[in-house]
Amino acid sequence: MENILPIHLQEVIFSSSDPKQGKAISKLLGNNLIRKIAPRIFSGNLIDTPEVIIRRNLFNILGKLYPNAMLSHRSALEFQPTSTSNIFLTFTYTKKIYLPGVTIRFLEGTGPIEGDVPFIGGLYYSQIERALLENLQPTRQPGPDSKTLTLPEIENRLEHVLRNKGEIGLNELRDRARSISEQLGFQSEFEKLNKIIGALLNTRPIKILSSPLAIARVLGAPYDPTRIELFEKLFVKLKQEEFPSRPERNIENPAFKNFAFFEAYFSNYIEGTIFEIEEAKKIIETETPIPTRDEDSHDILGTYRLVSNQEEMKMVPGNANELLSILQYRHQILLGSRTSKNPGQFKDKNNRAGETHFVDHTLVKGTIIKGYDYYQGLLFPFAKAAFMMFMISEVHPFLDGNGRISRIMMNAELVKAGQTRIIIPTVFRDDFILTLRKLTRDKDPEPYIRMLDRAQQFSETITFNMDFMQNHLEKCNAFKEPIEGKLKFSVNVK
Repeated sequence: MENILPIHLQEVIFSSSDPKQGKAISKLLGNNLIRKIAPRIFSGNLIDTPEVIIRRNLFNILGKLYPNAMLSHRSALEFQPTSTSNIFLTFTYTKKIYLPGVTIRFLEGTGPIEGDVPFIGGLYYSQIERALLENLQPTRQPGPDSKTLTLPEIENRLEHVLRNKGEIGLNELRDRARSISEQLGFQSEFEKLNKIIGALLNTRPIKILSSPLAIARVLGAPYDPTRIELFEKLFVKLKQEEFPSRPERNIENPAFKNFAFFEAYFSNYIEGTIFEIEEAKKIIETETPIPTRDEDSHDILGTYRLVSNQEEMKMVPGNANELLSILQYRHQILLGSRTSKNPGQFKDKNNRAGETHFVDHTLVKGTIIKGYDYYQGLLFPFAKAAFMMFMISEVHPFLDGNGRISRIMMNAELVKAGQTRIIIPTVFRDDFILTLRKLTRDKDPEPYIRMLDRAQQFSETITFNMDFMQNHLEKCNAFKEPIEGKLKFSVNVK
């Protein structure tokens, strides 16, 4: 769409062969209302640097100055300059052109063909099959100066196609690539592509693959790479910190079980399974569900049966397969009465919470197995607990009960190490949910770690008999909704 702003207010202004337009630009330039930021490019933005302006308007500039040029090779897949500021285009000649903040690397080659995509202005970009073939061309320059992605990166792209479109989609891509290779003379590049696709589909030897993600797919344990990157961020942050020791004070069985009651009560309350305290006590004491709320009652019972059993809660995984087994076993107990939720079985369809889509059901086992590698590298009990809780919550491996099972797995790490278990009281629910969300969406683990640390610090004050614990929790506002108050830490425990 044509820019309707007055010329001197436009961020990018191009030189013109029109005498009238050229005269207007010269006048504005002479009056310091615009400035020249690159050959043939002016700007009415007198504040930002030329580098910032060029980067912000890069595709518009390329389309205007080089019509029918094509974003190609790695740039057709990344849609941004490399870390060394290179952008690659197929055009009518081979040349480097330097603009503030970016180097345009023109590569002589065939222009747009059928299937290549019109972009901004007169710019195009290579369709994915063509781009993959381009990225399999030989190159003399490694790293960010290379026109091509690395083989593992290409394999990851193909694994993504297989994950989302299945074998049919990957075979269709291969068929289109074969046709394009014949049209452009990319036969040797197609042979490379064909071998990679064959290995992904188990019709060629796996040894040609170099990407851990692609190899995991072939070996039957595909995983979600974006979640693994997130787990790595949390792992690194947890490894960088020291955490205080908070020994468990409720060691004797009655006190352990009393704490477990409130642990089960609050864990279910967070998920919307809401009972009055006296109702929950009666369900636990009699092991009898409320007739009108049979499944909800069993949820409380199932949670309590797990978290009140010291031997059960000392069980932590020694390897990735044990982790999968423990999860399924505990989920069977937790949701045994909800047969529609497939207790003990990993989800067979995808789930979400608001705008958060959890790990695809086909990637659950592989993502947990891969995540275990980070878990086992942590030493502090608190760090292991925090990582375990987030990993299970983020994967969401079951149709229901994921929040509760993730907190059970967290506290098992603490019981095993003789450390204070963590309760998330109702009044603290928003802090809990918001910091989880911030880690998921913003990749910021700091608020999540601080939240759990604060929750454990509070949980350390919950001791002695049932009445004392309940009275203490009431004084600390633990039972209040988040909008009704704040969690208090000033109540002394003697």
